[in-house]
Amino acid sequence: MTDETVRTLHDLKLPGMAGCWTSLEETHQLDRISLREGMQLMLQHERDTRQANRIARLIRNAGFRLKATLEELETDTTRGLSASDVAELATGSYIRDGRTLIVEGPTGTGKTFFACALGERACRQGIKTLYFTMNSLIEQLRLVHLEGRETNFFHKLSAHDLIIIDDFGMVRLEGQIQHGFEQIVDDRYNRKALILASQLPVKDWYEVFQSELIAEACLDRIVHKSKRIELKGESLRKKY
Repeated sequence: MTDETVRTLHDLKLPGMAGCWTSLEETHQLDRISLREGMQLMLQHERDTRQANRIARLIRNAGFRLKATLEELETDTTRGLSASDVAELATGSYIRDGRTLIVEGPTGTGKTFFACALGERACRQGIKTLYFTMNSLIEQLRLVHLEGRETNFFHKLSAHDLIIIDDFGMVRLEGQIQHGFEQIVDDRYNRKALILASQLPVKDWYEVFQSELIAEACLDRIVHKSKRIELKGESLRKKY
């Protein structure tokens, strides 16, 4: 009877309830609790299972380079990363407000880890997130342009409340690519959140663009109302 019940629950796409039923059977609780209590337990298990599966799916689909969490961060004001800044960002208010976060600093100071940790926290808050390195974004922009899929690609990006672009400034943006990047920035301005991580100081970002007009348009939107975290110190790779 138990096997049949479990199969039926799985057939009905209720894996959380099936797992709870099995647990109650194994611990000999089925005959000790009321129908009301059992139903409440099973519904809670189903809700928790669906939530956990959704978070796992969001994290998987985000495509983070590193597995990172905010709990693993070592806050240190001498490194430019204060506990108060991390606590504020952990709330996700910058995402709800559609703001841009700039994370800059020399190589090895933990920019990628910090950006991925923020993305992981966003996923746990149910926020659709996408992570790109600048190189991978450029390749995507080239591909969708060649295949005539720009509209679908930008529509996909707009469906995500947080976009993370890592290693910004490592490659110069030219031709159609800079137009694509401008559209991403313009689409998100004051509507959806953007994290840009770069080892290049913001004052040098104009040189990233081939066109001065596009540089001015993008940077006006990026820098305006953005929050900036400047990581400092020696490379953490020496420490670990």
